[in-house]
Amino acid sequence: MNGAVRSVVPGSLGILGGTFDPIHIGHLAVAEEARDALGLERITFVPAGLPPHKTDRPVSGAAHRLAMVELAIAGNPAFSVDAIELERSGPSFSVDTLEALAAVARSAGHEPDLVFILSAEAFRSLHTWRDPARILALARLAVVPRGGYPEATVTSLADRFPGREDRAVFLDGPRIRLSASDLRDRAARGRSIRYLVPDAVAAYIGDHGLYADPTMTKD
Repeated sequence: MNGAVRSVVPGSLGILGGTFDPIHIGHLAVAEEARDALGLERITFVPAGLPPHKTDRPVSGAAHRLAMVELAIAGNPAFSVDAIELERSGPSFSVDTLEALAAVARSAGHEPDLVFILSAEAFRSLHTWRDPARILALARLAVVPRGGYPEATVTSLADRFPGREDRAVFLDGPRIRLSASDLRDRAARGRSIRYLVPDAVAAYIGDHGLYADPTMTKD
């Protein structure tokens, strides 16, 4: 996607979900790019409660992951965090979260304008998620590239969901090749993660001894 910066669309909300174990500069850059390119009024980060696709490794406690997101977004008035998935029992499914956020918008008296932000990697598997057609009905997609994975295109959306090509925007960047598993591994080995996560997040990880357990370094 190229072109001039969009004017802010009142009431628009970008949603960036993830385990955020830990949140890093890649997450923040993706959120800011979507906000800037699409004119989103707000971005909310939604830490996953029980990620259904990450049952093979321990995940840091909800309180730690929520605290790291809060520290990472402090000072950006356009960013917020929603603990909806941490407070809901059972696995975290994106369609349930989008339904809930749409209901909040309607209860406030306006039609929801939701943009679900996801990586090209996640986009490739969207058809395997719970009720993907409903996800596309509830929110537009903002698809960002991820290093090491093929580019996502509208053709792939048309192949899986004919007639819904207008439900996705494909952003050009940012192209930051960084993964949470790499950061957990660096932290476990005592390596510096400065400049890869916000300073406050790096301090939190050190203060609480997160990722000292080698099993936490798995992806």
